[in-house]
Amino acid sequence: MSLPAPDSGLAPAPPAPPPERAAARWRAPRWGPGAWLLALPLAFVVLGVVVPLGYLLVRALDADLAQTTELVFRWRNARLALHTAALAAGVLTAATIIATPLAWIAARGSRQTRRIVTLVGVLPLAVPGYVMATALLGATGIGGLLSTLVGAEVPRPSGYGGALLALGLTTAPYLFLNLRAALLGLDPALEEAARSLGMDRQRTALRVVLPQLRPAYLAGSLLIVLHVLGDFGVVSLMRYETFSYAIYLQYAAAFDRVYAAWLALMLLGMTGALLWVEARLLRGRAFARTGSGSSRRAEPMRLGAWAPLAWGWTALVALAGIVLPVATLVHWTLRATDRTGWAALAEALADSVGAAAPAAILAASLALAVAFVGVRRPSGRSRAMERVAYLGYATPPLAFALALVFFSLRAVPALYQTLALLVGAYALHFLAEAIGPVRTALYQAPPRLEEAARALGRGPIRAFAETTLPLLRRGLGASAALVFLSSLKELPLTYLLSPLGFDSLAVGMWGAASEALFGIAAPYGLAIIGVSLALVALLLRSEADRD
Repeated sequence: MSLPAPDSGLAPAPPAPPPERAAARWRAPRWGPGAWLLALPLAFVVLGVVVPLGYLLVRALDADLAQTTELVFRWRNARLALHTAALAAGVLTAATIIATPLAWIAARGSRQTRRIVTLVGVLPLAVPGYVMATALLGATGIGGLLSTLVGAEVPRPSGYGGALLALGLTTAPYLFLNLRAALLGLDPALEEAARSLGMDRQRTALRVVLPQLRPAYLAGSLLIVLHVLGDFGVVSLMRYETFSYAIYLQYAAAFDRVYAAWLALMLLGMTGALLWVEARLLRGRAFARTGSGSSRRAEPMRLGAWAPLAWGWTALVALAGIVLPVATLVHWTLRATDRTGWAALAEALADSVGAAAPAAILAASLALAVAFVGVRRPSGRSRAMERVAYLGYATPPLAFALALVFFSLRAVPALYQTLALLVGAYALHFLAEAIGPVRTALYQAPPRLEEAARALGRGPIRAFAETTLPLLRRGLGASAALVFLSSLKELPLTYLLSPLGFDSLAVGMWGAASEALFGIAAPYGLAIIGVSLALVALLLRSEADRD
């Protein structure tokens, strides 16, 4: 025990609290009467996600024991699970093959090389899966772009192969961005130490670099597999039966709502198992740098003899992921003889924006409450709140839409097929995308500004609005932009929950493409890509500023 200095007359100084404890002590002021501003949005998030999923379970249990046993243990369910798992594994493999070389070049190449390859790796984000599937179908077959160019009919992709190609090309950017960020953050001292111990470049890459990329690879893989599990547009256009496609068929064609509910629960079970496996793979592993000194970026490498292969692969990805879909959509737009569809296109664009804009505002507002509680009032409850928000994102869209249908029909019939239900579904499903930018901005906003305002007589709400809220504008704007774009492109939620007379760009394109009316579908696809490119341009601009 430490003692005071002789004759000092001072008591021993208490030990300094850990930085995080000290921060939490003065970062969590009570809001008092204004607490309802947090309670209302948080309650909306919990009830909006959990209660509909509960109604989904209740609807599934409407069947008696014999019917439930017959529904659950059908051979068709095993086939659906096999098809879904096989597609997820195949898409992940294809995305890995596409993204890994691009990420390596984008992180280790020269400055100009990094910019070009990053552009190629990120731009496919502007092409949703169902747009890519439509482009692949429109590029092949009679009258297709490729058939016109080669002078012979090119067979149309379908089934597993077609779905694998469309989803592999459009989901690879998720893995590319994660791997590139990890490679840029990797300290080259690790590789230098391995080289000094006699390892060549290949062994260093396999034994030193690749193990450090595990968290980034698992994060990107999780996004890809969740996307595949929830995909409806691609598998329906390619006629490949997965759980999502079967849910749609049972709900829309067979009107068997009980079996559709069980299929949705099985799909949720696969999603839960995936999240559990991902958490187990990262448990107990440390990847942080522990040495002294500051890290630095690796020196740019020369491609040398690998240059033709690297640039050839980059060109191939650009052609397949960007040039082919855009050129195909332009080809069919120019071939279209009926120009009366432009009015329908304008109406679909207006409907899409009319639903996506309020959803973006609502999601950003909900994200502000969730992020505030998580950052300024960290606790077990706040962590549980964030998990509920991410549960809405992890739930496959068709399953979430079906849960909202059952909930609205049973609890609030007046809410069924209204714009309010659709906007709420968008906001709750994409809330996880909105939390990240707001939470980052909150971490960077000094809480002492609010304390100073409180000391000057401001109330808690006014102090937050005058000091912290202005610092969150960029984060809130990024959150709203992400949710707006995701809502604009969303297909399953829109298809099942949209009100009568509502027609979005996604539904309009999918409906025309499913009937092989590519001349009608193409303008919708070009409009979706054009809007999506705005967000991709923002991503590339922020990367250029940071580079």
